[in-house]
Order: sequence, then C-alpha cells, then structure tokens
Amino acid sequence: MYIERELEHKIKNYMSVPEIIAIVGARQVGKTTLLRHIQENIKNSSYITFEDIETRNLFDRDIKSFIELYIKPFNAIFIDEFQYAKNGGQTLKFIYDTVKGKKIYISGSSVLDLTVTAVKYLVGRILSFTLYPFTFNEYLSYRNKVLYQYYRKKGGKKLDDVLMKQLTAIMNDFIIYGGYPRVILAKSKQEKQDILKNIFNIYLLKDARDIVGLMDDYKMLNLVKALSLQIGNMISYEELSTISGYKTASLKGYLNLLSKTYVVHLLKPFFTNKRVELVKNPKVYFYDSGLRNSIINDFKEIDSRQDKGALYENFIFSELIKKNLNLKYWRTKAKAEVDFIVEDRLPVEVKSMLSKPVTGRSLSSYIEKYRPEAAYVFNQNIISTSTVNKTIVHFLYHFYSNAIS
Repeated sequence: MYIERELEHKIKNYMSVPEIIAIVGARQVGKTTLLRHIQENIKNSSYITFEDIETRNLFDRDIKSFIELYIKPFNAIFIDEFQYAKNGGQTLKFIYDTVKGKKIYISGSSVLDLTVTAVKYLVGRILSFTLYPFTFNEYLSYRNKVLYQYYRKKGGKKLDDVLMKQLTAIMNDFIIYGGYPRVILAKSKQEKQDILKNIFNIYLLKDARDIVGLMDDYKMLNLVKALSLQIGNMISYEELSTISGYKTASLKGYLNLLSKTYVVHLLKPFFTNKRVELVKNPKVYFYDSGLRNSIINDFKEIDSRQDKGALYENFIFSELIKKNLNLKYWRTKAKAEVDFIVEDRLPVEVKSMLSKPVTGRSLSSYIEKYRPEAAYVFNQNIISTSTVNKTIVHFLYHFYSNAIS
C-alpha cells in the first residue's frame, strides 16, 4: 500500500531539471516505495536495484555495456540501493557526462554512504533529498483523511474538546510508536513493537556494521540505550564512555555514525557571545520516538510516563527537523535555556500542561537579548498569544508544530 509522502511533491518540482536526484534516509523509511511510485508514473522509465548482484557487477565492471542495456533505452532511470556500488559516484559522473538527456534518480540508505561513494564526484550534478519517517501530518492523513483536512483548515486555532481529544490521541499514538511506514501499517500494538525491534536490530545495526565493520555490538547497544534515556539533555562524553566501554575518541566517532545513519541527532548550541553563552556539549534527540521507545522497551501510554515531557520535546524536534530546518538550542552559563532556536533566530519552547499563557524566565531572557519577531510555546492545553518586548509569543498545541516552516 502506498501512503502519500510530502517529499514526493517537492521532487516533482525538479523532475525537468538535468541534475541527478538522490533520495537518502534511514533504512525502512520508504525510499524504495517512493522511488517505485514515482517511476510507475513516468513513461519510458526503468527501475533497477543494486541489491541485484549481477546488475551491480555490470555497473562496476563494464560501464559501457551497462549504459547500452540500462541507460540509453530509457528517458528516466531509477537506481535503488545505490550505496552498494564500489565506485558509484565516479561511474555515475561518467554516465551523466557522456549520455545526455537522461533523468537519473538514485536512493541510498544513509548520508554517509552517498557522501563517500557519490557526492564528492557529483558536485553540481546532483540534488539530494532526505526521506524521514512519517511526519505527523502524513500519519494523520493516513489515519483519518477527513480529520486531517479539517485540522489543516483550522490552522492553529482553538478546537472543540471532542476534536482536541481525537487529535491528541492520534498524536500520542504517533509519539509512542513513531513514523516508520511498516509500523504505521501494522494491525496491532504487538506487531508494531516487533517491527520496531527488527528495524533496529536488523537494519540500523547492519548499517553500522557495513560502514565500520563494527564487531562490539554490545558496546553500541549500551551507547544507544544510554542516549535513549537522555533525550533532550546535554550529553556527557565521559559518562557515555563509561557506560558504553568506548574510549572518548572512539565514542565521538560512533556518535557521528549514529547521527549519519539517522538514529540520533546531536543538537549543537546557539551562541553569539562565547563568554556567557558557550556550551560545547550537544543535546541528543531521536529522529523517531518509536525506535527510541523500542530500545528502552517502554510502550506505556504517554500520560502514565515519567518521560512524558521529554517525549513531547522530541516530537517537536522531530517534526521541525523533518522540514530540514536548522535547529540549535540556547543555554547561558547562568543556566537560562531555550529548547530550540530555529534558523538561528526563532525561539521554541516545549511544555506539557500550562496553567496560563506565561512566558518563562529563560524564554523572556532570550527575547530580551535577541528581540525576535515571534516565539512559540508548544503545550498540551492552551492556545493564546502574548507580547514580550514587541515579540509575539504564540502558545499552541503540540500537534500544531506545522505552524513553523
């Protein structure tokens, strides 16, 4: 079953340009499904996968024959699992430069794979797009099309209690089980949990092994579990080194690997004044909260969880990062902190329940210092606006995160 993805519309805007289109992302986020769906609607196109050893060997060993069989007869060529090619970028550059008038689409399992094998040879010849697990909008559209359309129409306005309850329940389910397509299509909670465990153990750990030949799986598992319990917090390299068993120098390399393979994101601090604002350590978030909950084996309902606030914060992070927005966090040495700074300007705070629409000390401190035009406070129960030093502060429900673009 194909579920419409927002990225499809963006890619369609570039179908007439000459550049190669690359779709990258974690395993199991639906890259192959998206690629096939686009290909099926283009006349005189072909689809091949480099999981097919014979096809890949021909590409690697005899590019002229590959061109005659797989490139020249078609107007558009779709190559899935491109990261398996030995000298993919260099060979693809040869095809692009010698066979004119062809539109080529490729997919790869991670940024790191395509960076190493392709992008360094294809500067000026490639446009790269990241496919993430489903956004809340995509998930809601699948779960309840009519409710989704009404929700989009309301555009951040206050909702009737009945609709508020329905949307909150769908959002909470999304936060617990995440947005991997196979998980969304699962019929039962147990099936969702089993699929998430398989995604991590079979696919994501496989990425780590493929890239660095990782043998100490238990160290990686210890590291990922430790990160799962720290979402929204600044990491301590010393603490993570002790828990995982990795030496500090190696630890940073494995953290980078987890970031490049779309397991976690290490959020850097925003600062303009090093003396009062500089905090070196990043904060950690997961691209998919369902994967994170699977790692710690906790699928309890959100209202009964001690990590409820952290999950809401991770939800807002995930929704914003899927828009390819530049995110940082702000923290002063006096410990004033704002959860997210969007595009080095817009402050965003995430709360659970609020008693009234009041801007906290940290957000007020940021507003006073930087005077942004707007600020956002996402929460569970209040829709309102207020003004602080000419900055309009928007209080919105968590599921209205699409207000930021």
